[in-house]
Order: sequence, then structure tokens, then C-alpha cells
Amino acid sequence: MELRSDAVKKGLARAPHRSLLKADGLTDEELERPLVAVVSAQNEVIPGHLHLQQIADAVKAGIRMAGGTPLQINTIGVCDGIAMNHEGMHYSLVSREVIADSVECAIQGHQFDAMVLIPSCDKIVPGMLIAAARLNIPTMLVSGGPMLAGHDKCGKQTDLNTLFDAVGQVTAGTLTEEECAWLENTACPTCGSCSGMFTANSICCLAEALGLALPGNGTVPAVYSERIRLAKQTGMQVMDLVEKGMTALDILTPAAIHNGMVLDMAFGGSTNTMLHLTAIAQAAGCPVTMDDWDRISDETPNIVRIAPAGPLHIEDLNAAGGIPAILGVLGRAGLLDETACTCHGCMKDWIAQCPPADGEIVREIENAYSPIGGLKVMRGSLAPDCGVVKRSACSPEMYRHSGPARVFNSEEEACKAIFGGTINPGDVVVIRYEGPAGGPGMREMLTPTSAICGMGLDKSVALITDGRFSGASKGPCIGHVSPEAAAGGPIALVEEGDIIDIDIEAGSLELRVDEAELEQRRAAWQPPAPKYTTGVLSRYAKLVTSADKGAYLS
Repeated sequence: MELRSDAVKKGLARAPHRSLLKADGLTDEELERPLVAVVSAQNEVIPGHLHLQQIADAVKAGIRMAGGTPLQINTIGVCDGIAMNHEGMHYSLVSREVIADSVECAIQGHQFDAMVLIPSCDKIVPGMLIAAARLNIPTMLVSGGPMLAGHDKCGKQTDLNTLFDAVGQVTAGTLTEEECAWLENTACPTCGSCSGMFTANSICCLAEALGLALPGNGTVPAVYSERIRLAKQTGMQVMDLVEKGMTALDILTPAAIHNGMVLDMAFGGSTNTMLHLTAIAQAAGCPVTMDDWDRISDETPNIVRIAPAGPLHIEDLNAAGGIPAILGVLGRAGLLDETACTCHGCMKDWIAQCPPADGEIVREIENAYSPIGGLKVMRGSLAPDCGVVKRSACSPEMYRHSGPARVFNSEEEACKAIFGGTINPGDVVVIRYEGPAGGPGMREMLTPTSAICGMGLDKSVALITDGRFSGASKGPCIGHVSPEAAAGGPIALVEEGDIIDIDIEAGSLELRVDEAELEQRRAAWQPPAPKYTTGVLSRYAKLVTSADKGAYLS
């Protein structure tokens, strides 16, 4: 079999190259085999990545068992939870592009025959999947798995979001600092990606529907021995792809993207998945639009509600059959594209083998939580291109809301007002200049959303931003407003006290200001000076596309 890696190891002219590889300890026998990159994002900062060396070692064992030669390389990661609510969050979405670039550089520079990607958390997973689409070699992904949920003193499950809510509760006087400290020590009890259907777990689950990960990738907990077996099986399976000559773009087809979008709506994933899957589809050469998301939302029932949309966590979904149980329901209802190929076979055959739904954690179509998807595209005079909301994590009484705008030009300004007690029931908090270019980096804002919830305002106060939200955010939080303020979008023209009308069911987001007044404001508006004039954030702000395009670099 002719291999890509022959470019670095075959023939007389490659004697120097072989010498360097032998300096790594490789034998002639190992150099005869396909060279498989094991791309890990292991580090000692992110809980979801702390244990990834163990996953990488298991993947390498599987590759060797199946006749390949694994070589490990590493890339970076940013923990969104630790980066939250300070300057560090500017770098989180930016890291997605850095990760994609770094993987592309390492793989192309050394001409690997195949690769196994090992991420776990928010931007690392889509960054690696974007690289997979660019490189188009045999590729599989296995994550580190989700964290187990914590438990409070009454036995109720807790998670990272419990702590963000607790800060608001302490501020409101409904929780003591001692109770908050107890939660701090118990809510995140193991390694792994944070335990709800937050961004990291949402995209790891979508990797199964996209076909680049084995069943169980998104739901088998990080601390289960099953996770190690899954990693070994992934290493063996990627060698099967090498043998078949099946590359990433043989799997990442329009059919696969469709199936990922359907699954996303069915389990009500993080709004960030709309951003990331749109960027992945663009990289794969099968772009999707907000109209596509809107259509699939209207066609797909919401049949699963995991935290923050409900009390249960990923470990509970895993016990109920995981993603295959959801895909089985969707497939039997004819909502999936059965022509899609996966790393382990065709979608049609997989659907036939999927376990039945338990009826409680994974519901059947006729008993769905909602006949439409868990995510909703919003449009209107305030968001001509788009806004997005996690409808399934919003109380029905806030599906429709009108109120006066409380306008803030940064997350910090908004948090000061919220914690200062100056936000009143009925208000609509507007946080702007936090978009992809204006942020820059489209900061994720779990602190203000959780503060609103923790202070008991989530059933009376809405929040709108051109930034984005954590997958843990709940309530009437509308993000990704496009065009963003820095581009002169209507959100830049909102003034304190303007009435904003929200109708989540109808998908409308309207600024109740007449066009003549808006034109006067538009004529007086001046674009803000760049917040960063050097470094990666400066470059990012100049090159990034809008949120409705996936915020990829042009």
C-alpha cells in the first residue's frame, strides 16, 4: 500500500529523515507501517484534559494492535470555566482557530497517514474537527469523557453551573458563604468535561452523529474503564479506515452535517454548537446557514433535557443508552439522513441496531418535550441576520417578553449592575461590543446569566448580546446577535429605556424604535477603536467572520 508517510521515510533521499525518526527510537519494522498521529490536548489546567495521557496511551495501544505506528503530538486548550468573566475569555474562541492551525501544521509537516484526535472541552473539539476537514486523511476522534455530577447535602445533582448560580444566591442573601464553599468542594468531583449538556459534552455527542467518533464518545464518563476500552477500539478502528482509504471528508458530508444538526435540536445542546458546527461545515465544503438551522429546528422534536434544561446529567443519558438511543428515535421517525457513512459503518445499519428509548430520559416522538428543537434562531429589527437562544432551558413564561433596555458596553459593566442590584424585574439587559470582532473573541458569559438566575430574576429579566453564552446558561438569554455592534449592527444603536420585544416561539427579536430615529442614531454612530492593536487578538479581530457564519477566519 502506498502511504502518505512514504514522503518522509522511503528511498535513498530520505535516509536523513529515517535517521531522525530512528532517533525517536523507531525501528525499521515500525517505519514500514502507517504512521498515525495521536493528537492530544492533555494539560494540567483543564479538568477535562487532565487524564488525556491515559486516553492517548490506550489509543496508541489500539493502533499498535491493528498494525500501525502511533506517534503522539500535543496542542493547546483553554478552560472556559477558568477563563470566564475576565480578560482570559477573549482567548477562548480564538483558541479554536489556533488549535485547527496547529494540528494542520503538525500533520502536514510530517505527512502522517492518519490521525486520532483526543480533545474533551469547548473549543478544542471543534478546533480539531475543523482541522480534520482541512486535512482529509483517515481520522477518528475520542474524547476524555464527561465528569460525574456532584451532589448537594439533599442528594440533588450539582455541577459547575451550581457554583455560578450560587454566587448570585449569596449576593441575594438566599445562600450562605459556608454553603457556597461546600458546593465549591463537591460540585466538580472528578476529571472530565463538565457534567451537563454544556458546550463540551454537546459537541462530543455531536461527533458521534457526524460519524468521526464511536458510539459512547459523548456520554461514557471519564472515570469509567469503558472509556479506556473505547480509546483502544478507536485506535484499532482508525487502522480500518486506513485500510479502506476512507478519509474525513468521506464521512463529513452534507448528510453527516444534517444528522449532527438534527441531534443538536433533539437534545437541546449548547447554543455554541450552532457556532461550531457551522464553522465545521464550512471547513468541510458543505456550508449551512441560519435558515438551515431554523428549518431543522422546526422539523425536529426536543426529546431530551439534560442540565441546564433539566435536573439530570450526562451520566444519566449514558445509562439510558446514550446518543444511540436518541439516534434510534430520530432514525425510526425518518428524521436522519441514512445515506451518511460513519467510521464504523453506514448510518442505516447503525439505526437498526440502536437501543430503544427508555421513555423518560430519552423520550419517544409522541411524548416529546416540544415538537420543535431545543435551540431557536431569532431574527428581527434588532438581529437582522440572527440571534440564538436555548429555548429548552428557558421558562415558558419568558417565551414572550417586552421590556426596557438596560444597555452595557461590556460584560464587566453588566455584572457590576446585576450584582449591584440595579436590574429590575421586566428589564432587558443588553450587552454589546462583545461579538467576534468587537470583543474580540466573542466572550462567553456565564457569570451574568447565572447571576440573574441566582438572584431570582430569570423569570422576569431577559439578556441579549452579540457575544455568546456558556452551554450551562439557562433562561431567556439570546446570544450571537448579528450584525454585531462593532460592525454597526442595530444592537449598537439601542439606548437606555428603548422597548425590546422578544417572542421566542415566533423567533422574533424587535427593537421598538421607529426607522427615522434609528437613522439619526446610525448617522451619529462611530465605530469603536480596536481594543487590541498587537498579537493574536488584533489579527483575529481583522479576519473573523460574523457569528451567523460560524465566526471562522476569512
